[in-house]
Amino acid sequence: MRLFNNKQAVKPAAVVAVLALGGIAVWVTSSNGKTDDRAAGANADKAAAAAPAASAVKPALSVTTTTATPAEWAQTLQANGNVAAWQEAAVGAEIGGLRLTEVLVNVGDRVRRGQVLARMSSDTVQADLAQTRAALAEAQAMQAEAEANAERARQLQTTGAISAQQINQYLTAEQTAKARVQAQVARLKTEELRLSQTRVLAPDDGVISARAATVGSVAQPGAELFRLIRGGRLEWRAEVTASELSRIKPGMPAHLLQADGSRLAGKVRMVAPTIDPQTRNGIVYVDLPPAGGGEARAGMFARGEFELGRSKAMTLPQAAVLLRDGFSYALRVGPDSRVTQAKITTGRRVGDRIEVLGGLKPGEPVVASGAGFLADGDFVRVVSAGASAVAQGQPASATTTR
Repeated sequence: MRLFNNKQAVKPAAVVAVLALGGIAVWVTSSNGKTDDRAAGANADKAAAAAPAASAVKPALSVTTTTATPAEWAQTLQANGNVAAWQEAAVGAEIGGLRLTEVLVNVGDRVRRGQVLARMSSDTVQADLAQTRAALAEAQAMQAEAEANAERARQLQTTGAISAQQINQYLTAEQTAKARVQAQVARLKTEELRLSQTRVLAPDDGVISARAATVGSVAQPGAELFRLIRGGRLEWRAEVTASELSRIKPGMPAHLLQADGSRLAGKVRMVAPTIDPQTRNGIVYVDLPPAGGGEARAGMFARGEFELGRSKAMTLPQAAVLLRDGFSYALRVGPDSRVTQAKITTGRRVGDRIEVLGGLKPGEPVVASGAGFLADGDFVRVVSAGASAVAQGQPASATTTR
């Protein structure tokens, strides 16, 4: 057995090389006290190859994209106003002092021209009528006698049997009898007219909007018993500013937005020739469909719009427009799949589409939905609409963009 001296002893000069590669430390030692250059070079190459994978950014969200598409939309002008009757007629009694015995209609009833609305007691008028007929019969009898006397006087005029004075008396009596008959005929017509006036008739077709008549009350001449919307016609009296009044012409279509969300179509009949000096607004009269059927009613306040024409527009789905700090934005998707926040100017809204007036070029892809979960500069993964729906566990049609 050989003994080694201090000079011949192997020196434990170990060189430790630490390579940080994904958190793994590699120790390399050499018996001769030097670092193994080949091992260090191989590990450096592995670290350089793994660096891009380690630095890859994970997509923040899988999104679908859409673009601003052209459309042709109506240009509208919004206004407010009241719904009123086109014409409202006050129906009253033509004779007075008679008691109402029947009221045949109520508020909301549709009536025809000449229909009986109410009846009044006619006993007094019928008695006067009978008396007038009797007086007419008496006058007609007296007329017959006077005509016979006058005829005889004419025959005896040339014979001298009676004087000229008597002949004139017979002829005058004949004319007086005729006048009395005519007076009684006129009186008879008056009494017949009074009898017909005991019935209150509808002056036109329409809808009863108010009723003051009650059974048992005594009607007075000219007192209002009913109120009638003529023809059932209604109109919307929209208030429009003086600067916008010139844009509205007769015949233009208009739509009333009702409380239940439905739209009632109408047409501009006329534009008022004057402006209210207090409000600086003008009135536009819009014809509406007849009253009834659960639609517009006289007296209600309504909001509506006038269709001024049609124009082209670039539109986006409402889900693609993001509201932040009081402004509208869209998230553009670049070629590198990073999103860029673009401030846009919006205009009209129709359904779920919004008009884009500026800030976005046609054909630029933007995030179709989910923009609220992204920030400027985020990396996204662009997928088709069908793939996005499957990833979310929904039918493909649920996320299809237009």
